[in-house]
Amino acid sequence: MEEIINRLPELSLAYLGISIRRIGIAIGIFFVFLLLRKVVVRYIFKLAAKFTSKTKSEVDDNVLKAFENPTRTFIAIFGLYLSLRYLNLGIIFNNFLSKFFRSSIIVLVAWGLYNLEGTYSIIFERMGEKFNLKTNKIIKPFLSKILRFLTIALAIGIVAQEFDYDVSGFIAGLGIGGLAIAMAAKDSVANIFGGIVIIMDKPFDIGDWISCSKIEGVVEDINFRSTRIRTFSKALITVPNSHLANEPITNHSRRGIRRVDFKLGVTYSTTREKLQKCVEKIEKMLIEHPDVDKEKILVKFDEFNDSSLDILVYYFTKTADWEEYLSIKQDINFKIMDILEDEKVSVAFPSRSIYFENTLKSQDKDE
Repeated sequence: MEEIINRLPELSLAYLGISIRRIGIAIGIFFVFLLLRKVVVRYIFKLAAKFTSKTKSEVDDNVLKAFENPTRTFIAIFGLYLSLRYLNLGIIFNNFLSKFFRSSIIVLVAWGLYNLEGTYSIIFERMGEKFNLKTNKIIKPFLSKILRFLTIALAIGIVAQEFDYDVSGFIAGLGIGGLAIAMAAKDSVANIFGGIVIIMDKPFDIGDWISCSKIEGVVEDINFRSTRIRTFSKALITVPNSHLANEPITNHSRRGIRRVDFKLGVTYSTTREKLQKCVEKIEKMLIEHPDVDKEKILVKFDEFNDSSLDILVYYFTKTADWEEYLSIKQDINFKIMDILEDEKVSVAFPSRSIYFENTLKSQDKDE
């Protein structure tokens, strides 16, 4: 074992043409950059984060976070590049190493841009300020995915050219093959254009409560092919964009109010005076309720039903949120019950009375 260790310098010179001293220096260079990477991340990035946190805009914070991991990887790759260049392993290897290093820079920049495009802010904040645009929650992720795709495609093309691959023929072939692909995947193309129509027309936004055909729920996401809707039973439904683009959509979130419409049936034994008092008290209660829209409130004695005297109760809550709507409706129902109890009026239920023209006579068991 000692003989092998003593002969390491001779073996390295014989097979690699490099002295053990140069190999040790190269390894040392690499480890210095690994140590430098930790210093940069631990101190320099933390110091920069303190400065960016004091600014009003979140753009600089997002840029710093997006390029943190690429910068850390770049320092390690740069250390590896310098250590291998120091070894001087030949012209062919050095040329390959240079191409690898340049390609790594391209990939790392694309990585940082990819992360940054996921945060939306730097792009859409500047667009909004310059062109006075109000970007909604659908446009942001949709355009972000397009930019991410273009970033990846551009990075792959530049790296391929760096290694002397001719990508012009491939790009030209996309024009010819595009027609065949479009015909074979016409449904997918229809979904993409359906997504574009939804974005341009803006019938709903992410987080809106919508209903379409037999589907009702909250919009969670929209992508190139489909829109994801979370139903109130917590099921996730994926709807093709072409279907949504061609169907009528009801956006419950944009109306701001929600209707409550029902008939309250009381018994026929209720006197006229008590019935009128109940109508007046319920109407007054709705007018004074802070969560009821005052524009349209109707409380009227509506009709003589088969087994009840029906009072029409018609009003709108000031919110379209499903949970808040149910809470307001519940509170009003309890107050209606209190009014009926105060007036000693009973709620009717479906019933039928039978009258006999002749009095029925019961027979004794002894007879």
